[in-house]
Amino acid sequence: MSASEKLPQFSKPYWRELELPEFESLNEDLSVDVAIVGAGITGITAAYLLTKEGLKVAVLEADQVLNGTTGHTTAKLTAQHNIIYDEFINHFGEEKAKLFYESHMSAIQFVENKVNEKGIDCDFSKQDAFVYATTEEYREKLRTEWEAYQRLGIDGALKDTIPFNIPVKGALMMRNQAQYHPLKFLKSLLNEAVNSGCKVYEKTTATDIADDKTEPKVYVKGGHKVLCKHLIMASHFPFYDKIGLFFARMYADRSYAIAIKTDQEYPGGMYISADNPSRSIRSTPINGENLWIIGGESHKTGQGINTMKHYEAVAEFAEKTFGAKEIVYRWSAQDLVTLDKLPYIGPITEDREKVLVATGYKKWGMTTGILAGHILRDYVLNRDNPYKGLYGPTRFHADPDLKSTLTTVGDIAKHFIKGKLEYTDKDADDLQTGQGSVVMYNGQRAGAYKDESGKVYIVDTTCKHMGCECEWNAGEKTWDCPCHGSRYAINGEVIEGPALSGLDLLAEE
Repeated sequence: MSASEKLPQFSKPYWRELELPEFESLNEDLSVDVAIVGAGITGITAAYLLTKEGLKVAVLEADQVLNGTTGHTTAKLTAQHNIIYDEFINHFGEEKAKLFYESHMSAIQFVENKVNEKGIDCDFSKQDAFVYATTEEYREKLRTEWEAYQRLGIDGALKDTIPFNIPVKGALMMRNQAQYHPLKFLKSLLNEAVNSGCKVYEKTTATDIADDKTEPKVYVKGGHKVLCKHLIMASHFPFYDKIGLFFARMYADRSYAIAIKTDQEYPGGMYISADNPSRSIRSTPINGENLWIIGGESHKTGQGINTMKHYEAVAEFAEKTFGAKEIVYRWSAQDLVTLDKLPYIGPITEDREKVLVATGYKKWGMTTGILAGHILRDYVLNRDNPYKGLYGPTRFHADPDLKSTLTTVGDIAKHFIKGKLEYTDKDADDLQTGQGSVVMYNGQRAGAYKDESGKVYIVDTTCKHMGCECEWNAGEKTWDCPCHGSRYAINGEVIEGPALSGLDLLAEE
């Protein structure tokens, strides 16, 4: 059996094999101190911290708690975000580069402290992190990055090898990093917050804000509203984007992971490749053995090849390198990348201090979400925090922001036009069972999917955010927007924003 044939039929993350609490939808108007939109790592951390401060907090989640990017991670707790520190020194200076490192190390320390203090069983373990190079070009970049480590006082070392059958040219180690089971950890924080009075509402979609300069009112589908003194948008992509213009300041990126069993013994550590194709390696304990988590294959959402090819590439790498005898899980994640590669955490604009946002974590939400929860708490409580200035959403750096803005806007325009001009002669009747495709329906571009029973769903592929045309994602069986990353189910329902409403369902046949 080939590696691709071992892939599970359906996408499901290992982390979601966990019983999580369930909550009712909001069915009344509310008044609270802090409303938090989004129940992922940022929202739950902020809710926990603010509830502990005695504030009245409500969390609004459009889907289920911990089912977004937080539930689809590789769960590395690390300040080693691939090769970044030399770049950050050049763009922002040594002081800010060091603040970046310290902020993420503080997030790791928070998790470790809570695990020890509360006895949280979440498979937490200290690990060294490695970024490795397979080409001469990237070996030189590792050496430059090592010089940056030394300038910043980062505890690490330059190595010649890693303990796998991978022909590397070198590797850069960062000591005292960690890994864990994120949902087990966050479930503990969530339960404690709820027991302390925090209210959580699932299947409750925030759609708009009023009075965003004074006492924000959050409107949700169904007509109810939440009045608050502060609003925290922790919804991955900010659901309210009328003034922050985040759609022009970030792009959505997808990556892939599989969980395998192998007869090899895991040597410890967490690993990521510096060069392409991207590869990530770590393990997690399960029933007395190690489950190896192998990831990689980054690309912009809604763009590129058939997404199943990315799963197959990761599976073939795992088969060749580690002798995967079984692929137990497969899943993908969506991340948002900012213009300067730093997340946006803080007031949405300078004159709207009551509306706070946290977004653009790139692929490093496990530490970023934790530190964001702390920064947001300190904004709400009007406390000093050494990292506020580094991550403020209103910042702009001529280099690299201007160049990145032009690139991002140009890419969006290209895919907008491409979708409008695309022609296909394919018809929904041509689909095989389990297949989706762009088709022609009543003379217009549409999207069709035929499920396992032979039922066909036909949707208008025009994204409800800004009108780009969605493309079929075969790996997840979704319709994905190549412009701003909105994603939809086969029947058109919204899976991921910034879109707030679903694609038009044209037919069910």
